Amino acid sequence: MARLDYFFRTLERFGAQAVVLQSNQNVVLRFPTGDRHASQQITHQVLVQLLKESAPPDVMGKLERGDAARFEVNDPGGRFAITAEIQGGGLMVTIEQVTKVGAGGGPPAATPVAVPGRPAVGVPVVTQSPSSAPTATQVAGDAGEMLIERTAYEAVDEVGSSSFLDTLLRTMKQMGASDLHLTCGSPPMVRLHGEIQPLPDRGPLDAEQLLRELLAIAPSDNRVEFDERNDTDFGYALPGVSRFRANFFRDRMGPGAVFRTIPFEMPEAAKLGIPSQVLQLCDLTKGLVLVTGPTGSGKSTTLASLIDHINQHRNAHIITIEDPIEFVHQSKRCLVNQREIRTHTRSFKDALRAALREDPDIVLVGEMRDLETISIAIETAETGHLVFGTLHTTTAPGTVDRIIDQFPPDRQEQIRMMLSESLQGVISQVLCKKIGGGRAAAYEILLGSNAVSNLIREKKTFQLFSVMQTSRNQGMVTMNDSLLDLVRRKVIEPREAYLKAVNKAEIKGLLQKMGAEI
Repeated sequence: MARLDYFFRTLERFGAQAVVLQSNQNVVLRFPTGDRHASQQITHQVLVQLLKESAPPDVMGKLERGDAARFEVNDPGGRFAITAEIQGGGLMVTIEQVTKVGAGGGPPAATPVAVPGRPAVGVPVVTQSPSSAPTATQVAGDAGEMLIERTAYEAVDEVGSSSFLDTLLRTMKQMGASDLHLTCGSPPMVRLHGEIQPLPDRGPLDAEQLLRELLAIAPSDNRVEFDERNDTDFGYALPGVSRFRANFFRDRMGPGAVFRTIPFEMPEAAKLGIPSQVLQLCDLTKGLVLVTGPTGSGKSTTLASLIDHINQHRNAHIITIEDPIEFVHQSKRCLVNQREIRTHTRSFKDALRAALREDPDIVLVGEMRDLETISIAIETAETGHLVFGTLHTTTAPGTVDRIIDQFPPDRQEQIRMMLSESLQGVISQVLCKKIGGGRAAAYEILLGSNAVSNLIREKKTFQLFSVMQTSRNQGMVTMNDSLLDLVRRKVIEPREAYLKAVNKAEIKGLLQKMGAEI
């Protein structure tokens, strides 16, 4: 059954002036800045079915005579005007919102409406029964049925499009690059195997053109945020290619953007090389597990793999809180709810507080970026939930200090006690260039133990590194141990291990003992 309310929701969601549906053409959203084409196409049969279901009886007769017709539909979201006319041998249907709920009175009286170039047509009002926006809309098509199934987030990805940006993203994906950088006055750049390099045969970007192309794919909320704050984040999907995490910003040269590749397929722990002792943390029923590292170190990929591992092996309720949603998890053995900041909730702390009333077993906090979020995450872990989170710290022991130092002095003792009881693991990671291309992760692993808890409680976190060295049989690993292992297995060069090490003096001596040159 064709459903007009799907397109009402689309129009409202993106703040467009109109939705234009044309036989066997891609759906178009009309904005003051220009038209944007969706990847979704609509057939002539679908348009006919839409009109038959929703229009007054005389509309089809008018169209058969070559006349344009216009009618209005009352919907729970407001009142919408639909104009239908014959164009190019097919149908063209334009949907516009006349009033929103609360913005005007009740249904209007039927009045003649003039369509440019066409005779005036009476406007009967058609009242639909209330219905919520569907998550799946089935409409009859040329070959039986066409299924349009989009979550609110995925709809954001597909409504806007830019052939210029899409071409760059396809090229980036084909090269195997992880990031695309767009800056005014410079050619498009990509990060390939950890290094920035220009895309071949591309000239410098013009500010006006770049801004136009960027706004073409940005959801309406993000366009507003970009205007107000000069930066914004959202997700963008290129069907058949990949998902991308997009960040728009302004600098002294003008607008700019960075796109990070987020594959459609879920990363497998075995292929990523995630150690078995890290996977064992997925079996916990409560506690705090942190994945840390610098920007671009693969934290999101590791967390997605851990959540997918739980999804495949446990019967539980998982809630993820992200900004934006990156990897999309389908419910397998677990029920998975994914919430995006600004789209589904105001902030990490609001969503985390609400999660306690949503009966979760596992909660993923995409970024523990402020004191209140960290505090609620620790409390959640203490109350019988397994909490995964990320921090931008470079070592596992340093992560503990960073958390405690976030709090004012009068609260640090309390947080120290809570953290000593709830912390189950810290995985610090860094990506290294592999010999022959690609990248491999080195992991530093601190696991919760009686010795670790005592050191945190007694303000002796400076001794955590020594505990990690003496607890290798329990699965703990220092970063230098992990880097040396990659060198021994000839996965990375000794020079790469030296560059990525935090304690360079120690690893230099260890590499020299191995007879490796740096």
